Amino acid sequence: MGMEAKVPSVEDTIAGILNECQHSTGLQARRAKELMKLRSQHRDGAFLTHFWKCLLPLFLVFKREPAVERLIRFLVTFLTVRNEKQGADCDAFLEEFFGLLLSSAESSNKGVRLRSVQILSEVILRLNEDAEVSDNLWDNVIESMLKRMQDKIPAIRVYSVRALGRFASAEDDPDNDTILCAYRKALESDQNAEVRRNIVAFIPPSNSTMHDIVRHTADVNEAVRKMAFVILSKKFPFQSLSIKQRACILQRGLHDRRETVQAECLKMLKDVWLNKCCQGDALVLLKYLDVETNETVGESVMLALLKADAITVQDGQGLQRFVSSTGRTEGQFEQAHQLEAEEALYWRVFTSYLHSEAQAKGHDAATTGGAEATMNAAVATEKNELLDRVLPSSMVEYVELVKAHLGEGPHLHFVARQLLLIGKHMDFSDAANRKTAGTFLHELMCFPEGHLEEENDVIIGDGLSLGGEKQWATAVAELAWKVHETPREFAMMVSNVVADLSKPCREGGASVMQWINSLAAAGFLLENIESLQLLTGCAIEGHELLGGLLLPAAKHIHTEVQRAAIRCLGLFCIKEVKPSLQALKQLRVILLNGVLLSQKMASKALFDLCMWHGAPLLDRGISLCVTDEGDPDGDSGLPALELLAQKLDVIDTEKQHLTENEDGEEETLQGILAEGFAKLLLQSKTFSDIIPLQEPIFTKLVRLYFNEETRNTPRLRQCLAVFFETYPSVSLQHKGCIMKSFVHVIRSEWPGICGNGNGTHSNAAMRRRHATKLSKFLLQMLHQPLFEGVAPSRQTFENGEVAEEADSHSPKELPKPVLEFDEELALRIAAEVSGFSTQRSAAAKSYVAMLLKILCSLEFRESEQEVIKCLQKLLANIKDALVGDRQTIKDIESFEARLVRVDKTPQATIADTDLDRILRNLGIDELKFCENEAKTPAPPSTKGRRRRVRKASSSDSDSSVSPVARTPAPPTTVRAQRSSKTAAMGKIRSDLAPSKKIIYPSSEEGLDSDASSKNDTDSEDNFSESGSDIEVGTAGA
Repeated sequence: MGMEAKVPSVEDTIAGILNECQHSTGLQARRAKELMKLRSQHRDGAFLTHFWKCLLPLFLVFKREPAVERLIRFLVTFLTVRNEKQGADCDAFLEEFFGLLLSSAESSNKGVRLRSVQILSEVILRLNEDAEVSDNLWDNVIESMLKRMQDKIPAIRVYSVRALGRFASAEDDPDNDTILCAYRKALESDQNAEVRRNIVAFIPPSNSTMHDIVRHTADVNEAVRKMAFVILSKKFPFQSLSIKQRACILQRGLHDRRETVQAECLKMLKDVWLNKCCQGDALVLLKYLDVETNETVGESVMLALLKADAITVQDGQGLQRFVSSTGRTEGQFEQAHQLEAEEALYWRVFTSYLHSEAQAKGHDAATTGGAEATMNAAVATEKNELLDRVLPSSMVEYVELVKAHLGEGPHLHFVARQLLLIGKHMDFSDAANRKTAGTFLHELMCFPEGHLEEENDVIIGDGLSLGGEKQWATAVAELAWKVHETPREFAMMVSNVVADLSKPCREGGASVMQWINSLAAAGFLLENIESLQLLTGCAIEGHELLGGLLLPAAKHIHTEVQRAAIRCLGLFCIKEVKPSLQALKQLRVILLNGVLLSQKMASKALFDLCMWHGAPLLDRGISLCVTDEGDPDGDSGLPALELLAQKLDVIDTEKQHLTENEDGEEETLQGILAEGFAKLLLQSKTFSDIIPLQEPIFTKLVRLYFNEETRNTPRLRQCLAVFFETYPSVSLQHKGCIMKSFVHVIRSEWPGICGNGNGTHSNAAMRRRHATKLSKFLLQMLHQPLFEGVAPSRQTFENGEVAEEADSHSPKELPKPVLEFDEELALRIAAEVSGFSTQRSAAAKSYVAMLLKILCSLEFRESEQEVIKCLQKLLANIKDALVGDRQTIKDIESFEARLVRVDKTPQATIADTDLDRILRNLGIDELKFCENEAKTPAPPSTKGRRRRVRKASSSDSDSSVSPVARTPAPPTTVRAQRSSKTAAMGKIRSDLAPSKKIIYPSSEEGLDSDASSKNDTDSEDNFSESGSDIEVGTAGA
């Protein structure tokens, strides 16, 4: 009997094809055609049913596996292949399959959601434009994908972003606006880097999205930054970006910390911006960057292109073509045409690069041998020859070229400065060249009218540096040091300039502009010499400079003249072996009584002198010449550091108080003081004068950093942020300073205690949260690990092991040691809490509760049994005084349980004398006494009330003398925290119903006598803030 061959079912056929496509991608195109043929044979819907059933196991796989990815790739191929003869069937099947995928995308299973969204996104991205799908289906897809962008699984959010990328466009459409809003919101808040990278890749280019892409060139993730540069080069035309955006993009990309991002930025710069948009002309590219405003960016672009060999110089190009000698008449040169700003920067960077490359190759040739040395020497010679062809042929031509641009006015000031920097690479080996250049420098420094102008009392420039800006002074100094190689020659040349400029000031009748120019030249001289001894025998010596120019200028009525003079006084004192007494006195007077602009400069000068000469030398000098004149506040006896610390208490963040420093950054007096003290505190080992003041100054810096009024001063906050990140890791002494300042900082910020204002309820709650955040910040600083090489040689860790001295190959962060700072901080917190245990106000209770939470988070060593005993003794006293505060007592009991576990001798206790000795050694007992004295003032009406109590009942005379032994009423104990309100309500009731003035708690006292007798020691604490009715009730009892 013959056996008929079994025909496989549709489901088996589909399953076989799917299984085969999991192993290889080579047969996927052929198998997709077989599935299409099978689908055409079953148009009754049976194919979709069997197909979906076979795919169900795929949706349950969440992990990324190669077999699953190959199968999904096959599904995408099958769904996107379109047969022209069966186009309607393909579209209908696609719509039905999309409906199933959209339903699965709402599943609670993360694997089902992931695979559904993945298949949807891949199909949408590869779908042909001629596919006919209903608008209703696309609306459902957009709605579903927008919802999946909020999914908690990052991979699902990634595929939903990719799916929406097909529908996003720059057109004005409601659906498009919804997608763009979702993109921009996720780009701003999503923590997953892959999600942000895909948003950057799929967001449509437009004026509104351009800012988002530029902003993410500074993303924290390398892949996102790299993708941002790819999109900028492909989707955004170079001309559509603003100058600021171009400069920002190049500044970030060319200086990125990752080489891959730098390479992508350089590729965009070279291939797209230079070759495609600027036709390979670097000067055109520099014009698009506005190099006068963005000089550093232009320099970085030039260096990057030179290193990439993207710039070549043709014959005849160079600075020589800007000076023509054909029209020479009477020793003058006719200039061909003026240099543009881009051309000046171009040739300055080019000559500097050639000079450095020639020197480097020459050094390599001298240190190597053989063929390598010959090759390096040939390259060095080639670079030098090219440099000679680019530079002016003679020193005379160079000087005339610079003078020609200087004479045109301030609009060519940038070009002239670039030419001065180019002059460093001229040949100064000839004495004639040095003489020509020296004469030119003297004329340049004595003729600054083209750079500083006085018009309507407005000074152009910073008013401090030579030429009105620091960069100009730096360029002049570099050229001057090339011309005058020895310090003596340099000092003589500049002193001649200072003597000529300051002559009207010393003789009298000088204008404000003449004062500014003279002080700028004097500051230039003092900045570039090592000692005032170099001025001996010069045109103006040190004592003449001080007495004839600097001191009179410091007393000038004009603020800008006074500020420039104070800067010069600080430089003058630094160059002295011992600072001048007259200069120190003037700096101190300005700090105390000067205008704010002068106070800022005096603060900088005093900080520099403290670091250079030491604070004791300054204090001794000031004490010799200080007088009561100009010192109405009596601050004449204070040391310099204390005078500076006093200025930290006043916040001056208003706009009229903001000034720009030499680098163009806005700064305030508090910012200058904070920066100076931060430097001293970080280097406390070197500057030991700050050690006696480090705790109060650290407290002020912390409060200043957390002050809401300093949010508008970014320089101050940035400086303190860096300081607080570094300070605890530098030294163990710094951790001790943080520990000792902990209680002071929190107490000064907590509202409602120690004279701190309480304000409204919402304001007090906000300040409490602020202080709690501050306490966590300090605790984090205290537990921050030390830098490598700073850790002590032996440390005891939590497990009792002892770490030996770390070698140089140990990791940078050691395991966190349990040092004595936590233990001493616990003692200080316990002493602080015991000082507040008698305070029953709501502010004091919340303050104690917060301190106890911090206390419970600290760690202890089992070897320090004495500290454990001290804490147990202090907590016992605290617990007795906190009856009624259940949560606080619960925290104390939890902490006591920890102490019991590490207590090796639970039967032994510490004596009061030993406790006082330990607290005295730590300086806590004195602190505690001062706190109690300030926190518990005697209420003025208590004596009168007690006097009335004694009249009402003579049997209470003993209790009034010894209030600790008095037995309280239990109901009053329960409501101790609202005692003031109870007293007020009792008084109101007594006025309304006199017959009900009987105190009922006395009758309940007998019922709860056992409970009351246990709390005898707490009664005075519970009634310390109660009203007269409670006192009468106690007397009646």
